Amino acid sequence: MPPLYRLILEDFKSVYRRDPAIHSKFELFFNYPGVWAIVNYRIANWFHKKGLKLVARIWMGISQFITNIDIHPAATIGRRVFIDHGIGVVIGETAIVGDDVTIYQGVTLGGVSLNPGKRHPTIERGVVIGAGAKVLGNITIGYDSKIGANSVVVRSVPPESTAVGIPAKVVTKGRDKSPLSHNKIPDIDKELFEYLLKRVAVIEHILAPEHKELLEEDQKLDEIYEAFIKSMKQ
Repeated sequence: MPPLYRLILEDFKSVYRRDPAIHSKFELFFNYPGVWAIVNYRIANWFHKKGLKLVARIWMGISQFITNIDIHPAATIGRRVFIDHGIGVVIGETAIVGDDVTIYQGVTLGGVSLNPGKRHPTIERGVVIGAGAKVLGNITIGYDSKIGANSVVVRSVPPESTAVGIPAKVVTKGRDKSPLSHNKIPDIDKELFEYLLKRVAVIEHILAPEHKELLEEDQKLDEIYEAFIKSMKQ
């Protein structure tokens, strides 16, 4: 690893490559709590490795108060990690975050065990974790993967994959590697409803000749329901 000051300089520079909203160097001081949380972590981690664990914890406690981002000083965080917006991010003690990872607000890299040892996730290089996602336990998120917003991940995700849902499931492999392509994450609920509607249509088609009266009654109920919804909106 390069010296501490070079790591911090990389953290500052990564903002310009990962966030099109920045237009001035002064914005780094007032609008990027995620960057300052990472910088404070670098310093606290240096204290922690020197055996000054209490100093490291106090340092990160002050940082948490200022940035509203909780990073344990013993966590392992690689180079050019970017926490965008950042409010509410939690990174646990034994978490490992690889190079060039992007983390959005509300993300938790948490543990599910009180036993000592590795109990937090490993996030490999180039991963993008969407807002509000929870990655829990000693699992691995493979390189260049994407975790959908508000997903809860409790199992390992293979490289170059997209995982969404609660609990998260891998829905695609070989994803678009642009860190901002959140609009290309599949909508599982939409696909499920479309599948169910098609199945119902097939069943109605099969039953139509023999159960015409039931289908007509069902249609009347649909009309009553639609009329009720319209009256509620008015």
